[in-house]
Amino acid sequence: MLLAVTCCTVHIPIQDIRYIEFFPECFKIVFNAIVECSMEIEVFRNDVGGNSNSVLQHVTQALLIDESSASVPVMTSSQPVPSNSKRRSANFAPNIWHDTFQKYADSKFLFLNSIRLSLIDSIQRLSISYHFEDEIDSILVQIHNDFTNKDLTIEERDLHFVALLFRLFRQKGYIISSGIYNKEGEFDEIIVVQDVEGMWSLYEAAQLRFHGEDILEEAHEFTYNKLKSITNQLSPSLADQVNQSLVQSFHKAIPRMKARSYMSFYEESYTHDKVLLKFAKLDFNMLQKWYQKEVGSVTKWWEKLEFSKKVPYARERIAELYFWPFAMNSKPKYTTFRRVVAKVTQWMTIVDDTYDVYGRIEELELLTQAIQRWDISYIASLPECFKAIFNAIVELVDEIIELSAGSGESDFLLQCLKQALSHYAQGYIDEARWCHEGYIPPYDEYKVVASATTTYQALTIMFIALGEFATKETLYWISNNIPLIVLASSLVTRLTNDLDSHKFEQQREHAASAVECCMKQYGFSEEEAHEFIKKDINNYWKDMNEEYLKLIEYIPRPVLDCIVNMARICEFLYANFGDKITDCALCKDHIAPLLLDPVVV
Repeated sequence: MLLAVTCCTVHIPIQDIRYIEFFPECFKIVFNAIVECSMEIEVFRNDVGGNSNSVLQHVTQALLIDESSASVPVMTSSQPVPSNSKRRSANFAPNIWHDTFQKYADSKFLFLNSIRLSLIDSIQRLSISYHFEDEIDSILVQIHNDFTNKDLTIEERDLHFVALLFRLFRQKGYIISSGIYNKEGEFDEIIVVQDVEGMWSLYEAAQLRFHGEDILEEAHEFTYNKLKSITNQLSPSLADQVNQSLVQSFHKAIPRMKARSYMSFYEESYTHDKVLLKFAKLDFNMLQKWYQKEVGSVTKWWEKLEFSKKVPYARERIAELYFWPFAMNSKPKYTTFRRVVAKVTQWMTIVDDTYDVYGRIEELELLTQAIQRWDISYIASLPECFKAIFNAIVELVDEIIELSAGSGESDFLLQCLKQALSHYAQGYIDEARWCHEGYIPPYDEYKVVASATTTYQALTIMFIALGEFATKETLYWISNNIPLIVLASSLVTRLTNDLDSHKFEQQREHAASAVECCMKQYGFSEEEAHEFIKKDINNYWKDMNEEYLKLIEYIPRPVLDCIVNMARICEFLYANFGDKITDCALCKDHIAPLLLDPVVV
């Protein structure tokens, strides 16, 4: 045995297996393993520009047993191995790990890409991703290409990685199956509960689920309940982030509105990047000044048109309503869009208060005709407030047409806007008639009318126009029939609003809300109606998730984001059954840090 070892070790530097060709197989395995290891080191050194020959020589020299210490002659390949020598055994204990570490064979792929995905996630949560869109796209494309050649499912090691990968891929528009979570399509609660970060990531990923994805439905319910039960066991900063997520997940939130609180959480992490964090703070403060000017310009517009005198019954909520255009797209280059649409959303609130509170049914019929026919003569005999309302929207539409003149689609754009505003006015007069007649429509009928009163179709057309996306194809898509993604976003907004304002609005004469209509159609109690409507809202989110992926190939991403963002801002404005527009005190603590108070750098 000693003779064989000596021959093997002496001839390793020569790297010639012929010297042990008569030896047992185990010696050849050892020899081949050493040669392969040496070659891998050589490749590595070549990759980093080192001297591979000297490294290889160093390794083989280190493996060489000093020839002078061997007391037996060196054997040549022609000498047979003695067969009568007795072999010894130490009776070593067997390996206790079996294939435990085999699953880490792709650790390079997982480790490096996990770092890159986590960085992208942090950049998005810090709301600075608009600076790195090309770089993020390039990384996600590369990871997606790598991923398609891998066979990954959730293991103890990569729950966070797979959940984050799934969320970012779907968010990007890649078609990725929920089967990624387990080959058998089963949700493993034991694995999930052992990993708080992974559980939180899985909860966030489940927000992008489609209809019929039962595994994600189960994951969502489980992670929500489990996270809610353990928040008191987490560090204060992590508990705060998790609680915020349970109220409004990242997928259903506006990143810039979450950025400030995330900065504090990110700063406490030992892995945080100081340069990135400082950049995010400076960017936040810079854009805050930008947003202040935009709100200021809308305030001047309000004062100039003397709305406080002409429509004294209406809510003046310029800062609060700025959340809508801000949410639709907060990037600096869309400042013109935000300035104009901030005026439009204030006009919409005046219209809402006029139809819901102030106007008589006869006056509202005439106002509706004036808007639908684009003719002020229908309201010539009405009080000044109605003329102020009509003149304001005419001026705003004219401004939009003038600002988008470069698109070459001004005539078609004007037609689309008038049609959308007509649809909007029709929704309001239908509800006014219901209120006047004391009619409670079935829930399904109610939703058809209610979706029109959000005016999301008109707002999307305005974004298309002012965001420089005004092509015939895009305008036809949004105006020919209301797309499902717009309808779903509208209904998320209206139904969420109804769940919040139901009791308040029924204290005065008001059209039936979704709650009453649902109770009537299905014979539900008020509590049952609430639960039914919440499920409906979740289903509309699934509609938006699916439609986004279907449309991403031919509708500009910013247009789709703008539509989904309108549902997102509604999730914030009506969270916890509080109307932050009507009760503006609820919004004060959100407006100040976003629009007034700079971040300390």
